[in-house]
Amino acid sequence: MKRTISALAWIAIAIMASAPATAQIGRRFPSERKVINDPKTGVELIFLTSQSGTGDSKIYQTHNQWTSDGKWVIFRSDRVPGEAMAVHEESGDIVQVTEGGFSGMLCVARHSMHLYYMRPVQKAREKSKERSREREMEVVEIDLERLFADSEADNLKKKKHYERICGVIPAEMGAMGDMALDGSETFAYFRLGKQYAGQFPIKEDISGTFGPRNMGAGPSGIGKIDLATGKVDHVVSVHFQVGHIQGNPWHPGEVIFCWETGGKAPQRTWMVNADGTGLRPIYRETEYDWVTHEAVISEDELAFAIIGHRKIGVDEQPADYSKDWGPAGTKAYATGLAVVNMRTREFTLEGQVDGDNFWHVAGSQDGHWVAGDTFARELWLIDRHTKERILLTAGHKTTARDHVHPTFKPDGTAIEIQSAMLSEDGRSMNICVVRLPQHLIERYKNK
Repeated sequence: MKRTISALAWIAIAIMASAPATAQIGRRFPSERKVINDPKTGVELIFLTSQSGTGDSKIYQTHNQWTSDGKWVIFRSDRVPGEAMAVHEESGDIVQVTEGGFSGMLCVARHSMHLYYMRPVQKAREKSKERSREREMEVVEIDLERLFADSEADNLKKKKHYERICGVIPAEMGAMGDMALDGSETFAYFRLGKQYAGQFPIKEDISGTFGPRNMGAGPSGIGKIDLATGKVDHVVSVHFQVGHIQGNPWHPGEVIFCWETGGKAPQRTWMVNADGTGLRPIYRETEYDWVTHEAVISEDELAFAIIGHRKIGVDEQPADYSKDWGPAGTKAYATGLAVVNMRTREFTLEGQVDGDNFWHVAGSQDGHWVAGDTFARELWLIDRHTKERILLTAGHKTTARDHVHPTFKPDGTAIEIQSAMLSEDGRSMNICVVRLPQHLIERYKNK
């Protein structure tokens, strides 16, 4: 009996000793890169991952996806549960870029080879009875340049050689991982919990829930952390539930965020300065506008979708009006992919697809193109000068709760999406880069 126990103990020790190595930051995986032409449009599709069951998904479409050298795409994956990956766009090499997990949004710097994210402080994770909104959260910086070099040279070191703890957000602030880099990349914004946000003055009456999903109630707010010193500050508290947060990459000190209801909001898009001044709505929607999935696409512009997915009933009211989203969301009024100038307030409706709706939107920072996915999981491109609509690719299956989520590459030559087109099970998503046809890339090359 003693020998049996001893043998089992040694096996357990061996497993525990090997676990950190298998989950080590910098671990490499073989290329899965496949290049095909879209069966319907002929456009080149570069699948950077192509296996089923790996749990791949791209960073949310509001955030940067590419490293500053333009060579690697950062994404989420279950190849190593709870960790993030990078894939080289040309070689297809896959490298693990976190160790110890991450929470919420991955923030890829545009001006340096750094990755930023949140994770619960270890001592907080060990308190099993502690509620998720009452954890200390540390903000981590990864030196990707050093990590990629050591990984390629097969000379990996412990994670402390690649990561730096920028600071810790106190538990009472209720940070939950929804984070965004400021345009200066010297600090990051994060969402505040209800109790902490409610300690600060709020001009408006606190809003209750809105719509049938019982979401949207305030108060909520935004905080920030200095990535050099770790100093944490309150930015603003608002009367509603804060959803996705974005920094304006081209305009330091500016944060864009939304009122999250799980559907139509009374006023979806908002912005504020990093010092808490200048709080205001961006596009002032009417009760008929169902605004969703806004994304900063240039220094001055915010793109978003106005969807018309509900059938028109009596007196131009939605046929399912009793379901409590109000009169919004039908094509009795203007819908489509829209852009608003955050300085001048000028609004432009760039276009809509026939018989469907744009859902998630993106735009090239040169001002020539916008793109959007549809409920049918198609990806369309719109020329902002001519309003020409171009179907880039179709047939991209995704899970019922997820979507194509397009994001432009900073140089405007390609769009990253997520897709189950190649998956054996028709559900497991992969990372795909849709390259714009060369004649479109060259259309405004000298303008």
